[in-house]
Amino acid sequence: MKRFLLFLPLLVAIVLGIVLFAGIGKDPTKLESALVGKPVPEFSLRDLHNPEATLDQSLLRGQVSLLNVWGTWCPACKDEHGDLMWLAEEKGVNIIGLNYKDNREDALVWLDRLGDPYRTVIYDPQGTLGFDLGVYGAPETFVIDADGVVRYRHVGVVNETVWEQTLLPVINDVQGNG
Repeated sequence: MKRFLLFLPLLVAIVLGIVLFAGIGKDPTKLESALVGKPVPEFSLRDLHNPEATLDQSLLRGQVSLLNVWGTWCPACKDEHGDLMWLAEEKGVNIIGLNYKDNREDALVWLDRLGDPYRTVIYDPQGTLGFDLGVYGAPETFVIDADGVVRYRHVGVVNETVWEQTLLPVINDVQGNG
């Protein structure tokens, strides 16, 4: 038994090395989502701008949309905000916001100050829809097809490069333009 205990640190180091080696080269922005190919989960949440209005998954049907998860507490969300404004204003992209685990007043001030790229903003203060979507944090952006089905998930900032190399090809494919 004492002999086994001598080799235990070596065994732990080997197992740890294998686990770490398996993760080398994997892109953390390409986290798999169990929802790809499935409808957006059912939800009933308030509109950020109009607290009396209730929004549900039907909001994400009718046209291809980006569902962008953001919060005022998220520094990377501020980094991507200008690019989202560009996508909405210059490219005409339909972007739905999911204000995730945030304070309503802070979010409204943020959009008033930085601009509002969203057609509608779902207010998710408890993170329930975020949880159902498998959100790890913010920003995350989902491509939703016209039937309300999740087609792609991007973890991290959306910028011009991500738009052109990743999201636009997915959208073109979903729309049959690719």
